[in-house]
This record gives sequence, C-alpha cells and structure tokens, in this order.
Amino acid sequence: MSKNSNHPLNILSASEISDAVSVLRKCNKDHENSSFSYISLSEPDKKLLKGNTNLDRIVKIVGVDKKSNGFEAEINISKKELLTEEKISSKAGPTYTLAEIFGAIELTMGDENYQKALEKRGIKDLSLVQIDPWPGGGFVNKNIKNGNRALRAISFLKDSDQDNAYARPIQGLIAHVDLTEKKVVEIEDHGVVKVPEASARYDKDGQETLRENPKEIAITQPEGVGFSVQDNLISWEGWKLRASIDPIEGLALHQVSLNDRPIFYRAGLSDMVVPYGSSDPMHWWKAVHDGTEYGFGTMTNSLTLGCDCLGEIYYLDAHKLAFDGSVETIENAICIHEEDYGVQWKHNDATQMGYNEVRRSRRLVVSSFATIGNYDYGIFWYLYLDGTIQLEIKLTGVVGISAYHEDIHKSGQDFKISPELASPIHQHLFNVRIDWDLDDGENQLFETNVEPLPINNTNPEGTQFQAVSSHLKKESQAQRNIAPEKSRTWKVVNPNKLNKVGSPTAYKILYGNTPTLLSNPNSPPGKRAAFAKYNIWATPFQNEERCGGGRHTVMHSGEGGLEEITAQDRNISECDLVTWLTFGVTHLPRPEDWPVMPVEYCGFHLIPVGFFDQNPTINLPPSCSSKSKSNKQ
Repeated sequence: MSKNSNHPLNILSASEISDAVSVLRKCNKDHENSSFSYISLSEPDKKLLKGNTNLDRIVKIVGVDKKSNGFEAEINISKKELLTEEKISSKAGPTYTLAEIFGAIELTMGDENYQKALEKRGIKDLSLVQIDPWPGGGFVNKNIKNGNRALRAISFLKDSDQDNAYARPIQGLIAHVDLTEKKVVEIEDHGVVKVPEASARYDKDGQETLRENPKEIAITQPEGVGFSVQDNLISWEGWKLRASIDPIEGLALHQVSLNDRPIFYRAGLSDMVVPYGSSDPMHWWKAVHDGTEYGFGTMTNSLTLGCDCLGEIYYLDAHKLAFDGSVETIENAICIHEEDYGVQWKHNDATQMGYNEVRRSRRLVVSSFATIGNYDYGIFWYLYLDGTIQLEIKLTGVVGISAYHEDIHKSGQDFKISPELASPIHQHLFNVRIDWDLDDGENQLFETNVEPLPINNTNPEGTQFQAVSSHLKKESQAQRNIAPEKSRTWKVVNPNKLNKVGSPTAYKILYGNTPTLLSNPNSPPGKRAAFAKYNIWATPFQNEERCGGGRHTVMHSGEGGLEEITAQDRNISECDLVTWLTFGVTHLPRPEDWPVMPVEYCGFHLIPVGFFDQNPTINLPPSCSSKSKSNKQ
C-alpha cells in the first residue's frame, strides 16, 4: 500500500536523522558530548511547496551543550550542509533531554541529605525508591542561579519491582536539582508523613480476581480497507491528508483537503499546560508544559494491535533522535483505521407507509498515544463522510498523588480517592494551532452568538431569537471564550468562494463545554501559559509562530507566547489565517480514577457551513449489513 517517494513533508527517516547528526558533529566537534533534545523537519514555506515537491530536506536539531543553555542548528540533509547554528537564550531553554532526566534521578539518589530524609521515614532500600523529575520553571529555587536549567524531584516507594509506586508517595520530600551545575541544591522536607501501605497494582496479575472476559467484538473488512497510504499521504472517501509525528506536537496533520478542496494546511498541538490548584507542598508549584518541556512526539508510544487500535489497521513508524545522538524507532507510532459510526441520516416518512431511508456513517481515525510522567494522552483525529473533522484528546494514566493527611489537605482542593491517598485538583489545557487554507484562498474569522429578541409588536410572546454574526478583524478582537448561554461559535470563511445560495464557504469551530486557565494571570503559570486564557486566538500566518507558549519553555517566564505575539494587534480581516484553539478539562479526582483513571475526553469539531450545496452524503447507497444477527433469526 505504501510506495516510497521523497515528498518534502514525509516523515523523517532513520538515515536522514543519522546524516544530520553526522553533519553537525563534523562541523562542530563540541557536539560529540552534547545532549540532544530532538530533531524536527523544517517544513518548507507553503507557498513554495505548492506545485513544487522537488525541494531540499532541511531539519532542525535542538539540544544542550556544555557552553550554553541550549543550541539549535539547521542542516540541509539533501546537501549534507550545516546552514546555521545559534545559542538559545538563557531565559528560555529547549526541552529536557533524557540525559538530564536520568541525571536528576541519579543526583537525587546519591545526595546525602536525601538519603538521610529517607532514613527518617524508615526507608533504607534505595532500589525500591522511584524518583519522578518535574520541571523547575515558574518557581525556581533560590539556590539555583539565574539561567541554569533545573528539575524538582518527588519520590515514591515500591514494595517490589512489579509494584505501582504511585500508591506510596513519600510525602513532603522534594529535591531541587541544578542540571547546569549537576548538583542537588536543596532537599525540601515538610516533615514525616506515614507512607501508605495499600497496594494499587493495575496490571492483570495484580488483581485478586478477573471478571469473565467479555465476548469478542470482531471488526473485519473482508473486501479490504477503504483508505490507501503512500508514504504518509492518506486518501479516504475524497479526503487527502498527510500525518507525521512532530517531536514537540506529537501527531500533526498536513494539507487536509476534501474532494481536492483545501481545508487547512497544518494542524498540531502548539502547547499544553497542567496547572495544579492545591496548597499541598508536593503539588502547588506544578504547571508542566508537557509538549514544550518534554515533547509529545518524543514520548510517543508504540501502539499494540487489537488493543490501542481495533480492526483492519495500517501503522506508520516514526524515528526520533536519542539524547546521545543515536536514532530510535517508534514502531506503530501512528494508527490509521476505519470505524462504523452509527446512523449518518435517516427519515421515516409517515405519509408513505413503509417509506424508510437510512444511511450509515463511518469515519477515518488517525491516532497516536504519548506517555508523559504519570499521564497518558491519546490524540485522535476523526474525518467523517459529511465533511466534519473532529479532534479528541483522551486522557488516562495515573492521577497526581499525595499521602493523605488531614492537616495538609483541604476540602475543595484535595480529594480523598482511597483511605490513604489524596489527589489534587488540576487542569489539562491544550492549545491546537490550525493554519487554514479554506478553498485555497485568504480567510476571515466570524463569531456568531444566538440572542433573544425583545418583546414588541413583531415578537409579542417573546418566542423569537436570532443568530448575530460579527467579523473579527484584529488580533485583539479574536481573543474570545465560549459562551454556552449564547450558543457561541466561530466560523472560518472564504469570502471569495460562494456556494449555490450566494453565501461564502465556511467551516464552523464547535466546542463542547471547556474551561480556561484558572491560575491568576499574574502568577508564574498565568504568565507562562497565557495561551490558556482564551478559547480562541487568531493571527496572520508567520512560519516562526508555532508555539502558543513560546518556542522554548524550560525555565522561561512566558517569553514568546501568544500574548506577546498578538500584542502587535495585526489585521486578520482577510489573510492567511491561523487560529489557536484552547480546550481541556478541570479534573476533580474521584475514587473511580484510582489506581488508573478511565479515559476522559475533550476536544472540538470543525463542521462545514455552506462548504457544500446540500447534504454531501445524500448519494450514499443503502448499506444494511447482511452479517448482522438478531434474536428473531
């Protein structure tokens, strides 16, 4: 199904990554000892790419060296040339490398004061201690020099190699690690709290009994799948798109079109933040940017057939740059398959006995999963027969945990999820950047609110309401939040492309109920994650504006994010439009979230509005399955 080519947007190959590292080290011998954060494709200018696929492949390598806070280098791997190399400002560093993460664990474990703090708690076997490093930005320890990279380390205790260590948090013990100087600068100890004893294994061998296995649901397509894949180009029911794994964004989509009509050029996760709202000393300082501090792509899982994805599956692999310059392959990084999705449309005409028309829906699924610390995140893009596009984030994994103590944990901030454990209130807020290309033209952004009409002679009973649309023409006007009471939506419009009824073609941005950032705007998380203040932002396209929280967020104070970008208040009335969509969940943990939380969902829909002249699925043939069975057979 896959045919090898060399399109500029193809997934980076293992050999290309190796070549890039070789070029970099050949040109700068200092990088023999550098620790690498990631490698990414420097995508060509989209105007240049239109009609021209014979372009050089250029990559960006980012990492940490001994002489600075970080570096980034651009390399032409087609010509094997180093194009540029520059140092990264000490105000905002690149993603943590695995060498730094493992180094923080080793430094903490070997620290004498840390070992004494464990001994106070009766812990002597260090082999059973699990250390989780967390980003040190936002609230930097006073003993860490300005510009140095840092992590905080919290700890848990296993009772065996197979144990779920999160069941036994070592409460009140925090190590502050200076990564630049490679030392622990402080052991923060808030006093001994008894380590919980109860087991909380979630693997099958850790359960006393297993319920009877549910009867198998087999999804088969005896005539083959309805999609095709060439390299990373996917075609299905008129849809065409490319999929890739970006080291920061994770799963990204490129050049999405339907029936050869462009919809958007690129979509991916620009940033996300997980701010904690508890006063617990183990959590109050947490506000991790999972994408830009760790990397969704770097932490992408290898998916398991029949578990992560069910049915007739096509996988795409991805390759990543390891911290030591080697190449690692993420097998089955992207899953592609079809799903039945119930009824597409139906009508039973009561005026004609027995006249009943039903058509079934299906969707194409393009998905991946990333594990960052204790949480797991699924990124699922769905494409539907009627032109709808849906992004769904699936949150699962293990919630943040503390050993419960009535003097520490406060009602409304910390939730008792087991007799010995509390979990803090927190948020998961995602920002997705969509570079629009609707009907291959410049686009506009409109907001629509539904408002009741006043009682008057033409509305005597007060039953009437109307949709009121307004054109958002400046960046400052496009910083908006949802308003369910007004049924508020936004619409991306191509004013130069009209449908059969004379209206411009458009796609509507439709949210469910979604929060925004609850941290005070003047707090470190409020400044660092200002992108989460609004559900929507809009900017004119600039290739270098890719990250909602700034290009580099390790140790940063909010530099380069959406608030700074949109301070220019540029014109967006008719332009190469980019929207930035913020959504997520505010998580109030419950007992049912332990020891591993069921999936919680969030996301948005993009829905055609006048993009078609009628129901685009009106021509679907009936598809009543002959293989279905009932109790009457």
